[in-house]
Amino acid sequence: MPSPRLALGAVTAATLGLLVTGCATAAQTVSHTEEAPVTTQDSGFYVNPDTAAARWVADNPDDHRAALIEERITNVAQATWFANYDPSTIESEVDALAGAAQAEGTVPVMVVYNVPGRDCGNHSDGGAPDHQSYRAWVDSFAAGLDGRPATIVVEPDALSLMGSCAGQPPTEVMESISYAASTLKAGSDQARVYLDIGNSNWHSPERVAELLHDVDAGTTADGIATNTSNYRTTQDEVAYAEAIISASGLDLTAIVDTSRNGNGPTHDSEWCDPPGRALGTPTTTDTGSAVVDAFVWVKLPGEADGCAGPAGSFIPDIAYELAQNAGG
Repeated sequence: MPSPRLALGAVTAATLGLLVTGCATAAQTVSHTEEAPVTTQDSGFYVNPDTAAARWVADNPDDHRAALIEERITNVAQATWFANYDPSTIESEVDALAGAAQAEGTVPVMVVYNVPGRDCGNHSDGGAPDHQSYRAWVDSFAAGLDGRPATIVVEPDALSLMGSCAGQPPTEVMESISYAASTLKAGSDQARVYLDIGNSNWHSPERVAELLHDVDAGTTADGIATNTSNYRTTQDEVAYAEAIISASGLDLTAIVDTSRNGNGPTHDSEWCDPPGRALGTPTTTDTGSAVVDAFVWVKLPGEADGCAGPAGSFIPDIAYELAQNAGG
């Protein structure tokens, strides 16, 4: 099942001003609930100091929730979502983020989330006004990379929703996804580009493999991204990624979103701000799988799916519960 994506940690020109001044089997992976909580981060990925969680902690230092949120969430590398159609500023926004990470010798995690008609008009609706505008926006995004390293997730849910959204002609969407991946790679040969393919509770590996061939993933991308904004277990997602890549026959790798999967999904697989969830394994390249490049916090913990608050809004109580439930 899909899940709302929009992260209000998505960059704006204003926030970027602050940025420039962060072969084992799947069964061998370990969930975060079995680990001590981290207080520092040395994953090689950029820790953005201007996430919504970090701003909330800075603004509420005396709140009883602030210390734990800071310790277990804001110190972990997380993705920056580019979810606004901002053709005049997107190049400078990407440039600022890539530059801030480069200055620290780290790699930024970015999410491209702007395809027309995204999320089938649900909680995270929006996107570029049309596919021509989208591709021009992607051109500017790629120019902002300027040859620098980045880990990029392309269009959460778009492939998995293929053919099920009114106003999203599959051919146009697939062509735009393929265009985005290849253009981002052209913008930087140091970028790693991953096409989002949903999660292990959605499509079969064989169906995903078909979709990957439809967008020429073997040529345009480096890999696939699973579990974005969802709660499936790391073990299930690693096995799913391995099965997809095997079924596709393509030379791909994967990343898994572990931001909120420490307790796995609910019994009914509720995806919209379910209670009782926990932080998962902090962002790391130590995955225990030859196929999985990294576990990455793609969805920002504490940012709503659209039920506890508007999609992407920071909810301190959600962040605090995720951190508390992570144990340690």
